[in-house]
Amino acid sequence: MRAEPFAPPRSVVAPGTAHGYWTRLLPLLAALACLTRVPSFVRPLWNPDEGYLAVQARILAHGGELYETVVDRKPPLVPWLYEGAFALAGSESLVSVRVLAVLAHLLTAVLLASLARRRWGDRAGRTAGVLYLLVSVGLNPEDAQAAGFEVFMLPCTAAAMWCADRRRWGAAGVAVAGAFLAKQTGAAVLLPVIWLYVRTGGGSRGGLLRLAAGAVVPVLCAALVTDPAGFLFWTVTGSAAYASFTGSELHVLGRALANTALLAVGCAGLLPPVVRALRVGRGGAGELWLWSAASAGAVVAGFHFFGHYYLQLLPPLALLATAALRVLPREHLVTAVLTSALCCGLFVAWGLFAPRPELAHAQRLAEATARRTGPDDRVLVWGMHPETYWLADRTPASRYLTAGLLTNYSGGRNGPQVGEKYGVRGAWPTFRTELAAHAPALIVDDSRGKPFAPERVPSLRKMLMAEYEVVGEVDGAVLYARVVGGAGRP
Repeated sequence: MRAEPFAPPRSVVAPGTAHGYWTRLLPLLAALACLTRVPSFVRPLWNPDEGYLAVQARILAHGGELYETVVDRKPPLVPWLYEGAFALAGSESLVSVRVLAVLAHLLTAVLLASLARRRWGDRAGRTAGVLYLLVSVGLNPEDAQAAGFEVFMLPCTAAAMWCADRRRWGAAGVAVAGAFLAKQTGAAVLLPVIWLYVRTGGGSRGGLLRLAAGAVVPVLCAALVTDPAGFLFWTVTGSAAYASFTGSELHVLGRALANTALLAVGCAGLLPPVVRALRVGRGGAGELWLWSAASAGAVVAGFHFFGHYYLQLLPPLALLATAALRVLPREHLVTAVLTSALCCGLFVAWGLFAPRPELAHAQRLAEATARRTGPDDRVLVWGMHPETYWLADRTPASRYLTAGLLTNYSGGRNGPQVGEKYGVRGAWPTFRTELAAHAPALIVDDSRGKPFAPERVPSLRKMLMAEYEVVGEVDGAVLYARVVGGAGRP
């Protein structure tokens, strides 16, 4: 009987063999997920994204509203996850969200293993799951070990492909929506999902409607639960300046090259079989290449090339390597796994032993802030380290948790388009109103010579001169206490 030209991928696994297979594989993947994430638990915080999310979660837990009393250029799913984890385990530690991050990586590995097993057999399933977990740490530890937006996006992208592979279009749409609600670039997985829909015939027009409904309805619900206008602005329309690298070309290019090189080292076991299979024209299914290409486009989007952006590439790369290894001699599989394990060990050791000077600075700054303020005082940290609020357990004086939102320094920009006039549209009038209504007891200038320093921000400089005086310094960061009716001495 001749197969249909657009038949969906058929399982090569014999019916009734799943139970024994998964009872052996799941413990292995769980142990590997825990071992590769040991560095996550040895530091209180890995990067400013974790700090931002922790501060957001605390504000939300105390009655704050996303996109209103606290804002960010991200969808709401991950702040909600942090809020829920803090509600269960307390907000003094990130251990609870680190556990969720381990589970997110484990779920991603399981979905990839299931995808590969259905297509290419038991060995391929084991290969895909193990390779993904080994390469998932192959970046700077502050990117790979943090419980950031991309980590919680990955299981959603893998679930979208898993559902599409089985022609469950409504569920695939919901998974795409989940990926978008974790981070906007997660929606890139919609392209390979649509490719699979077309290639398999989709079943009927109803399949396309279910896919669209599944992708759109959760996003609309999230917008309605928060603030529709704010949701649209902060997640879609309000980031035009952020996505430009004008004036920062060399700075951005250097970061892109450095993080691409790190990814290549982390994936040293995966890349040779993929390249070898390509050269002989047996490189895997088209949707996997499209998934990789869409993920690469998501890394490029915004022109910032932070290391954690590259995490989105890892699931399709793991599947492509699995597809390539199944047509190569077995010794290539052994080499790929051993090489990946060796590189994984190097990155885990880096995470365990490398110093984190910025974390030490934020901790010292938080200690000084806590000493000079009371629990009910509001504080303004003028810098790019919102974790200072969380470490000091102090309430931010503004909805804008970093100076980047007010000066366009976001993303490590070092070019000329930094300053008051380049901030998010409408931010400065709101910022002035907030500070007039609740003047911060302490302003921490953590600019340390960067382009957003107060001398380049007239409104902030004027306020410091009129109402504040210098009371301390920590590693170059200057502390200003409010003196009502007095003149400061910046």
